[in-house]
Amino acid sequence: MNSSKLIMAYENNKPYIAMFIVQAIYAGMALLSKASISSGMNSFIFVVYRQAFAALMLAPFAYFFERKNAAQLSYTLIWKIFFSSLIGITICLNMYYKALNHTSATFAAASTNLIPAITFVIALVLRIERMYIREMHGWAKLIGSLVSVSGALVFAFVKGPTLNFMPWYASDGEIGSTTNQFSSKGEFIKGPFMILCANILWSCWGIIQAPIMKEYPAKLSLVTLQCFFSLMQAIVAAIAMERNISAWKLGWDFNLMSVAYCGVIVTALTYWLQLWSIEKRGPVFTSMFTPLALIITAIVSTFVWKETLYVGSVCGAVLLAGGLYCVLWGKSKEMTTGNITEEKHEVQVTLESIKTQEL
Repeated sequence: MNSSKLIMAYENNKPYIAMFIVQAIYAGMALLSKASISSGMNSFIFVVYRQAFAALMLAPFAYFFERKNAAQLSYTLIWKIFFSSLIGITICLNMYYKALNHTSATFAAASTNLIPAITFVIALVLRIERMYIREMHGWAKLIGSLVSVSGALVFAFVKGPTLNFMPWYASDGEIGSTTNQFSSKGEFIKGPFMILCANILWSCWGIIQAPIMKEYPAKLSLVTLQCFFSLMQAIVAAIAMERNISAWKLGWDFNLMSVAYCGVIVTALTYWLQLWSIEKRGPVFTSMFTPLALIITAIVSTFVWKETLYVGSVCGAVLLAGGLYCVLWGKSKEMTTGNITEEKHEVQVTLESIKTQEL
């Protein structure tokens, strides 16, 4: 009896376990990437190796699972995929990893909470989304977006008193060393600005995917193609930015582990886990776990990398998470209201057709 209850509890909680693993993986990406690039690895070369691992990992699965169902590729569709890869993957990743030289891993993880709000604003400008002024969910999305942006600004620029969880670190003189380095060089603005631009490009990439997937519904093959195109683009960018051949060498070291982790684990494993979770519980459920990556990154950075945690950072993180949940709540209510309206419309049409038949 106890074993059956445990099995049932495990089955019911599998989506929660899957999303916790996904966010832990994303936190690991921010931490490992930051450590690798801070140790001297060129950020443009990092993107090349990451995309190479991702393409090599995804290609066999795309071939075996979707070779019979993949749609035909026209020249127009190829250019659309190429352009979306350039904007949302190549330029986005290069800006993200370049920004890690000018900001902390904790802020990089925190900034991902802005993506739903940025996507909503862009979709609103492009008239893909609607602003329902008379509905509560419309105001929730708008206010949530503003709160998220405010939280990001507070997190980046408001310091305040430090939170000393580990006072024994004060003796080694390393507390706040990273932050002070950025502040002394005036680079604390450069990092958050580049991260913000990367998030905007990622949001644009997400919006572009909807029309592309209508023409090419094979999701795994589409991701593989984008990884391949971004690999070619990243090679061109890396060659233009780094001419030293020795910088391209990748040995059996921490840098190899970082790029392999980002290419294989982040791109491949989280893709399948998120798809499975969306299928089980829906997209809103998966988005609600986004702040977990920030919490995990902040804890590990504080204890391992000795990053200084400020009161302003905590307040900014709270605003970020609160704004995110407002946006998600509004979107959830909007989808529920839309489904109810569609159902009422279908019932009304059915009743009218029945009356017409009776007449």
